[in-house]
Amino acid sequence: MCAHVLVAEDDVNQADLIRRYLEHEGHFVRVVHDGRAAVAAHHRDRPDLVVLDVMMPVMSGLDACRALRAESDVAVLMLTARSTEEDLLTGLDLGADDYVTKPYSPRELMARVRTLLRRSRRDPDDAGRVLHAGPVAVDPSRHAVRVDGAPVRCTPAEFQLLAALAAQPGRVLTRAQLLEHIHGMSRFITERTIDVHVKNLRRKLEPDPRRPVRLVTVYGVGYKLVGKTDGRPA
Repeated sequence: MCAHVLVAEDDVNQADLIRRYLEHEGHFVRVVHDGRAAVAAHHRDRPDLVVLDVMMPVMSGLDACRALRAESDVAVLMLTARSTEEDLLTGLDLGADDYVTKPYSPRELMARVRTLLRRSRRDPDDAGRVLHAGPVAVDPSRHAVRVDGAPVRCTPAEFQLLAALAAQPGRVLTRAQLLEHIHGMSRFITERTIDVHVKNLRRKLEPDPRRPVRLVTVYGVGYKLVGKTDGRPA
């Protein structure tokens, strides 16, 4: 699975190590050393995956992620030395798909890269199959989402979560089940990750994200995507 990967890491030695491992797996790699250069390189090259270090000069990885999400649904993997849950969830809230905490093993990083690239690629087995839940339509083969006929841009993680729910409209899926769909139960990912992705999805799917009627919470259990609503929040 050859891909174009953009790496933004201000530590030259770390950047070179990541580049060599990615190239060993057959990927084309471009390396930059600050967030502003990452945004410019993405705008110019349109890579398949962006690996962003959080702590960078000129523009931080978090600010770069925010800028990328304003124009693209490219897969984003964050690298961070901040290991508290709140710090990690901040990146997800800005639209990152996954993160790796430092220090990390190159094998772990490559495994995350493979997962993200696989998640963001279209599956030919899904050709022609569109999932519907009320006004929400999810097309796995085109990696496309529409709400009331209007296109909605989703990150790879958001798309996988939404597709899992749309495949079984009205059925409640637990956070653990949803984690299986988007992260494969990585030991670094907590169930609060799902809450962050759901919050971001509601901003895109709901008439009023504060009073959701489409992607609803079943308290103490998980989430479901409802097929029809009566206009009342659930």
